[in-house]
Amino acid sequence: MTVRKDHLDATAVSLLLACCLFWGFQQVLVKATLAEVPPVFQAAVRFAGATLLLWIWCRMRGVALFTRDGSLGAGLLAGALFAGEFACIYLGLQHTSASRLTVFLYTSPFWVAALLPLFVKTERLRPVQWAGLACAFAAVAFALREGFLGGGAGVTWPGDLLGLAAGALWGLTTVTIRSTTLARVSAEKMLYYQVAVSTIVLPFLSAGLGEHWDFEFSAFAAVSLLVQTVVGAFASYLAWMWMLGRYPATKISVFVFLTPIFALLFGALWLREAVTPSLLAALALVAAGIVLVNRKPG
Repeated sequence: MTVRKDHLDATAVSLLLACCLFWGFQQVLVKATLAEVPPVFQAAVRFAGATLLLWIWCRMRGVALFTRDGSLGAGLLAGALFAGEFACIYLGLQHTSASRLTVFLYTSPFWVAALLPLFVKTERLRPVQWAGLACAFAAVAFALREGFLGGGAGVTWPGDLLGLAAGALWGLTTVTIRSTTLARVSAEKMLYYQVAVSTIVLPFLSAGLGEHWDFEFSAFAAVSLLVQTVVGAFASYLAWMWMLGRYPATKISVFVFLTPIFALLFGALWLREAVTPSLLAALALVAAGIVLVNRKPG
């Protein structure tokens, strides 16, 4: 039986910091690899490898993946949304900086806060939480304005909008998981639906976009895909699912918003991406909105 804790111990804090650090680095790594590997093809390779690794993990641990439990329909929907999210992320990185896209991607919790009460009545928002949503969307509008007008980061609005769409799809995936039979399946099976459907869908999308498939990767591209697969799509997501089953979700969720900060740092240091005042202001407004949405009643 899983023992749930009411606080974050050193193990949880260490894992959360490691995950957020890697997720911020990962967006920059993906963008750096785009020169050699097309975006959707890159995502397809990543999730094909993660599907295989997760299947081996489940076989070794005796986790059932294919038993009938009534979750197939919801699982396929979550998988399709997950595939769409990563297609938007990888395509968006062609048109905007990794740091800007990550800020838009991490509007996901606000889509969850706005939509989940429609399906789960116990998740109704209080006025202060609606204020948090308003604050976050003001930040998004503020940052998008710079992308349309061509500020210090250039004209980035196509990638910005794809990042925002990815955040919405991530939020819809979370709503699907929390409001359907997926809430009762194992973390491994929940993740397997998402990576397996992505493995099926993304190659077709890549072919439809006319991407060139070339498996003769340079050493850098090969290492990048390996890291994205093993650490990103497999280990970090499995660690996240493991923590959700053992620690308070509200306390965990606060940590994920370190990711845009790490992406901002890695993007500036590695790719020399512009860190504009508008982007920093948007990041601060998003953080303020997060605090308000996650604030407990007095």
